[in-house]
Amino acid sequence: MRTRGLWQPVTVSLRRLFPSASFVGCGDIRVSEATDQSGACGPGSLFAAVRGTRHDGVNYVNAALEQGAGALLIPHPVSTAAVPQCVVHDVRTAYAKLCQALAGNPSGRLKLAGITGTDGKTTVAWLLRSIWQAAGHPSGLMGTIEYDDGGHTQQANLTTPGPAALASWLAAMVARGTTHAALELSSHALDQDRAAGVELEVAVLTNLTQDHFDYHGDLASYAAAKSQIVDLCAPTGSIVFNADDSQIDGMVNSTVAHRIAGRARVSFGIDAKADFTAQIDDESVSGTRFRLQQRGRGGSAVDSMELTTGLVGRHNVLNCLAAAAVAVGQGVPDLAITSGIGALAWVPGRLESVNCGQPFEVFVDFAHTEEALRRCLGALRRVVSGRVICVFGAGGDRDRGKRPLLGKAAAAGSDICIVTSDNPRSEDPRRILDAIADGVAKGGVEPVVVEDRQDAIIEAIGMARAGDAILVAGKGHETYQEIGGRRLRFDDREVVRATLHGVAWSDRVGA
Repeated sequence: MRTRGLWQPVTVSLRRLFPSASFVGCGDIRVSEATDQSGACGPGSLFAAVRGTRHDGVNYVNAALEQGAGALLIPHPVSTAAVPQCVVHDVRTAYAKLCQALAGNPSGRLKLAGITGTDGKTTVAWLLRSIWQAAGHPSGLMGTIEYDDGGHTQQANLTTPGPAALASWLAAMVARGTTHAALELSSHALDQDRAAGVELEVAVLTNLTQDHFDYHGDLASYAAAKSQIVDLCAPTGSIVFNADDSQIDGMVNSTVAHRIAGRARVSFGIDAKADFTAQIDDESVSGTRFRLQQRGRGGSAVDSMELTTGLVGRHNVLNCLAAAAVAVGQGVPDLAITSGIGALAWVPGRLESVNCGQPFEVFVDFAHTEEALRRCLGALRRVVSGRVICVFGAGGDRDRGKRPLLGKAAAAGSDICIVTSDNPRSEDPRRILDAIADGVAKGGVEPVVVEDRQDAIIEAIGMARAGDAILVAGKGHETYQEIGGRRLRFDDREVVRATLHGVAWSDRVGA
């Protein structure tokens, strides 16, 4: 991590940080360096024996001691370890809190907005950064595409990094003078308490639909993980939520309402009654123009703004409303909000237009859930006069139940469904394609199955006529494809551009 050179860890008393912990071989442990990786231990460092999904950190205590670890954060005493031990019930959560403490608890010195939801996290985060920049606030971001501390940007490898990396990036933001930051929080990160010890000024909940059931098991467990974001919100903070999404609305106003007590609830939506609503005036392939209305407690409008965004689709209007609601709550001027939203022309791999002069539209999107695919296809259906062609697949070694659902969503929203490989990983690609194609067929559309993703994109472009729209869905900003244990260079946008540049469109006009 290049961020470490910007800040120095403080020394932390574990007795003070964990007053209910037990101590073996000491009355307290003072820590200035900690890790949950036995191989990363050095002389005098603390090893946190975190239990993972595959390995138990306790089994690596001896390896950590051999590397020079001078103390342990452990779920139970280890009699063979002749070093001070801090015994806690939940090592994972304790380690995350320790990482934040070692970094000086940087979230408390940032106006930090955490964002979770099945879809929309990245776009809301990028909108917020654009708004803050328009207002002159030094800003940072951590999410699916990149980590940005306000001075240095790095490609992300996880939507939400592990506890040590998260603390380090937040500390780097503070060191650089960054004042505002957006943090995407995945369901995995929330379930694994990677952000324990982080304090959010605002928690944003975008939506909730089926995803990651391979990890969570069912919707109830998935929703429970997402709901943990409210516990990270400061007691005087705000919960900004999508009132159009019944799952999110029910969560905030019923399921976890008792955990929100004392925090402000701010709703946004297009169809539901909400604190922030939008009247859409115009939609096109170039973006959307709408009027944002903020309503007071009595339901009457107290403020309105004319907004134009280069982002396509009603779902992106909802994302704009979420970002605007956060910004208004922070006192950002209306002009900065309108300027910031208007300045964000695109988000990588989120209905990103690829235009090489062809007489039809091509968009690349990260949509890999049923609802996200429906929204993207619906958005294109409203702004093009011709057919909608969808190229999509589903990831291997992931939630198998959503594969036929993706097929049905594509059948409902497009005229031609080309089913292809996404990231099959260790699975047989044909098995994945068959499950998706079955969903397409049950949706009333004859699937076109092309296993090779590049060939599928080429076929879609070959089919397209003037006025049509092609959606290449599932991978978005990704620059690789995982097949049979190998990670190969692959970027949907590059393939589309290369194909478009290889076609003489003047020969096809009117075809």
